[in-house]
Amino acid sequence: MSSEESLSSGRKIIKSYANGLSHSSGVYRMIGANDDTLYVGKAKSLKNRVMNYINTSALNTRLQRMISMTVKMEIITTRSEAEALLLEANMIKKYSPRYNILLKDDKSFPYIALSVSHDFPRIYKHRGAKESKEKYFGPFVSAGAVDETITLLQKAFLLRNCSDNIFKNRTRPCLQYQIKRCSAPCVNYISKEDYADLNRQAQDFLSGKSRQIQEELLQQMQAASIAMDYEKAGTIRDRIRSITQVQQQSKLNSSTIEDADLIAIARDGDNCCVQIFSFRGGRNYGSKNYFPSNTHEHKSSEVISSFIGQFYQSQPVPKLILVSEELDDTELLEEALRLSNDYMVNIVFPQRGDKRELMEQALRNAKEALVRHLASSVSQKKALQAVQELFCLDDIPKRIEVYDNSHISGTNSVGAMIVAGENGFIKNQYRKFDIKRADTVGGDDYAMLREVLTRRFKRLQEEKDNKPDLVLIDGGAGQLSIATQVFEELGISDIIYVGIAKGEDRNAGREHFFMTSREAFQLPVNDPVLHYLQRLRDEAHRFAIGAHRNKRSKSMQVSELDVITGIGAARKKALLHHFGSARAVAAASIEEIASVEGISKEKAAAIYRHFHGGSD
Repeated sequence: MSSEESLSSGRKIIKSYANGLSHSSGVYRMIGANDDTLYVGKAKSLKNRVMNYINTSALNTRLQRMISMTVKMEIITTRSEAEALLLEANMIKKYSPRYNILLKDDKSFPYIALSVSHDFPRIYKHRGAKESKEKYFGPFVSAGAVDETITLLQKAFLLRNCSDNIFKNRTRPCLQYQIKRCSAPCVNYISKEDYADLNRQAQDFLSGKSRQIQEELLQQMQAASIAMDYEKAGTIRDRIRSITQVQQQSKLNSSTIEDADLIAIARDGDNCCVQIFSFRGGRNYGSKNYFPSNTHEHKSSEVISSFIGQFYQSQPVPKLILVSEELDDTELLEEALRLSNDYMVNIVFPQRGDKRELMEQALRNAKEALVRHLASSVSQKKALQAVQELFCLDDIPKRIEVYDNSHISGTNSVGAMIVAGENGFIKNQYRKFDIKRADTVGGDDYAMLREVLTRRFKRLQEEKDNKPDLVLIDGGAGQLSIATQVFEELGISDIIYVGIAKGEDRNAGREHFFMTSREAFQLPVNDPVLHYLQRLRDEAHRFAIGAHRNKRSKSMQVSELDVITGIGAARKKALLHHFGSARAVAAASIEEIASVEGISKEKAAAIYRHFHGGSD
């Protein structure tokens, strides 16, 4: 079918839907072959909006191409245009249509959490669903800012960061106490009341009352100095310095903003950077850069509007949002945000005063970030072009998948997949595979790779998942042979895959590359494409090792004693202190177990039966 015939066909399909539409508000979805979502749009009047696509001569080439690809539509009516905006943003996030402005990285932001239900609350970084028994401060748009802030808050308020399990099993202070980042409540070096006071000060500080806390500590330091308790005065002085350091760590500060987000956009031709700064309690909680796609035919104000609609689908909304462009649909966005949050949200384009000065700083930051991004993109594009030439690919690869395994003597085996594309690593596409099939022997790298590749590419066939343009496997001829077998079994013949074997003595630069279509080969040590492929392989290795360590850490925290009815934390602690390990408990007699304080004869018999079965 010619391009004109495709355009005519798409126009007829759209017209058939438009004829049956009412003037109510709602959302429409353009759908192409294989049920691919091409575009999601909202409308105050669905009939008027969809009818606009029928006059294709008035549309630009990009929209004409979209219409020519349309084979059907989906229409959803709403009670208001604001509801349509919310639904549109939700569907864009769900379907990632190729003709919409897309905000690709919408990972939830971390918070600083305090386990206030505990007698001695713990301070830690939290990401994900919140629990009612914890208290949260944030969100921090920079994960690095959270880690740095927690470290400084530990110095300032001496709160513990260890898990509850470690806390209740300690018999002496840990290193955190030695380096003056904890008050050691685990061994009663501080009273419950004094620790509660530290916790209260930390909460006040995170709520924006930093000046009051500094004045309070200053008075305490002066009182300690007058009483000639110079050691205490020195400790308080160090805490005041840490608080000051927290306040000064941000590059963008404000004395006039309490809770607000600043959204600034910088453009260079078809490329743009949206940068968001988050203020909570008068403090800057960090910034994050976004580089939305499909923005080249949209005004900056339209990009910001789309960003707001998609970004706040998954992030908390402050009552004030400052933007660097005057928006055409400010009232509509405010109404939509009010509907989803049950409170008024103001979107303001500042033109003078302190807020404008802050926005100018944010704009400078966005422009600098865009320059760095474009420089990185040029380097990335050159690397991908070199990869295309090296492996004789038809096109520049847009999705490269890299696979690696990790285990120790066959235990806690994990397979890992990382993904790289035109803009670098795509971390929200990373996957780990717990090795769980009965016929996969732990420690057998070939069997592990077979399981991982089979599960991944079987899913690709079943769910039409993202298809890679190139697959890299950490390994040599043996791993390549396993990949060949898996792809043949699944009937996959259109994916290029390559094995990367480490060089002699595992030295970087001596890697051998294995392909089914050519003899094994090496690249010059100083070849840029070799360095790029090494970086991909090393990232896969890092991710696999991290997944393995997490799995191993979780398995180490679980004891066989945990599953015995009637054995709680106190009895478990007593048994482990007495015998040293669960294995030693299993080897003990009933009499030996009963000799442990807090373990009755009946409990000892139950423990013995658990390990040995039958009667005692």
